[in-house]
Amino acid sequence: MSSQPDQTSPPAQTGHKVHSPQSVTRVIRILEALCASADPVSLADISRQLDAPKSSVVSLLRGLEEAGFVQAADNGWRLGPGAFGLGSALVAARGQVQSSELIHKGMADLARASSETVIFAVLNEDGASITYVDVIESRETVRFTIAVGNRRDLYCTAGGRVLLAGMKDEAVDAYLAALTPQAHTGATVTDIAAIRAAIAGARKTGVAQTTDQAANGATGTAAAIRNAAGHMLGALVLAAPTARAQDRLALLRDQVATAASAISRSLGYRG
Repeated sequence: MSSQPDQTSPPAQTGHKVHSPQSVTRVIRILEALCASADPVSLADISRQLDAPKSSVVSLLRGLEEAGFVQAADNGWRLGPGAFGLGSALVAARGQVQSSELIHKGMADLARASSETVIFAVLNEDGASITYVDVIESRETVRFTIAVGNRRDLYCTAGGRVLLAGMKDEAVDAYLAALTPQAHTGATVTDIAAIRAAIAGARKTGVAQTTDQAANGATGTAAAIRNAAGHMLGALVLAAPTARAQDRLALLRDQVATAASAISRSLGYRG
């Protein structure tokens, strides 16, 4: 006798279907759960991941099965042909939207939430500096101001440090071995061991934060933006006057981390 997929009978129909926002979210999370597994996923596992009753989950699975997005398999559920067709269509649609547009939209959201200047920085070919390629300035009277095209060193900027944190150890070692740090301000860290520790901290938390390192009176907070393949596209940087930033450093870190994650997800990253 062939084994049956882990199922629970759906609740009796009442003559109408309820399409709630919660149901839409659960459908998306079901598809994400099946995408993440090479093997069939049991109803129990799906229910546990969604923190939802089996009866609710199986009702959604049946609807997805009818549409061809999932199919019952031994001891569980897997993606159906409809899901792969949708995936191909989504990839094609995303290709029509430039990554820069999605990044800029996320930058605008962060600028509104923080009321500070937001920058997108990319690594230069020399592997030792970044260039600011997009800037949305704060509307505050006192604000951090910088022009598109401006270049900064990696070791003394939040954007540079978070990009170093995303590199392989060998690349970081080579960079630091060739580095002769210069003090841009009285607070600039020039000790190689201290710079290495700052990079390690950014690697651990996913966020880098600097105060008065590249310029007096400027505090930077940065997180990496990644594409669908997991490659770093650049750094999302929030720049604020130090006097205004000092009482909310933790908040700024949370805001930047959340914004960078949202932008990366819009680009297809699921790490």
